Amino acid sequence: MKDNLEISKFINEFSSNCSKVQVKDFEKGETITTFLVNRNQFCILISGIADLVRYDYNGNRIVTERFSDNSIFGETFYKINTNSEFVVEAKDKCKVLLFSYDDINQKCKAHCSFHKKLIDFFPTLVISKITDLTSRIDLLSRRSTRDKLLGYFNLLSKEYGKSFTLPFSITELANYLVVDRSSMSRELAILKKENFIKQDRNKITLLY
Repeated sequence: MKDNLEISKFINEFSSNCSKVQVKDFEKGETITTFLVNRNQFCILISGIADLVRYDYNGNRIVTERFSDNSIFGETFYKINTNSEFVVEAKDKCKVLLFSYDDINQKCKAHCSFHKKLIDFFPTLVISKITDLTSRIDLLSRRSTRDKLLGYFNLLSKEYGKSFTLPFSITELANYLVVDRSSMSRELAILKKENFIKQDRNKITLLY
């Protein structure tokens, strides 16, 4: 989607024609969707930032994934078989496209151009999602906190360059990497001492 289709043009072509698509605005803190109901839904985040959040049995809030412009998510990609509650929450103001996977091959009454383009580009959407999930699995498979941090920093540097701002707070980052917060803070201090990184609050500069 990012390389093959300009989102704004895509939205303009379907928004007034396709009867099977919804575009909704969400304010910061609002729930965009949950994964407890089997709607076979997928969503495209048109603008904004959103978090996939899991609430455990004790009510602890754990950010497991972060979505930005053009990210896709929904029950289609997450078959949840536990009693933990997964929800997607708006981190700031968001605009989201919502669509049912079951409707992909069902033409709408208006025979809109959106449907044709969606069918054409759905494989690209899925490949993009698989790539993101593969990167996440690779990150979580690393055994040490240090390797997870450096792996995550390398991913961010590929997109933003050697200097970037962490999209998470320290607590959220520890949850995202599935590491102990105190251990991660110590490892960050060691990486700074060894001149691997320079840190100014949430801004990280790679020195290697």
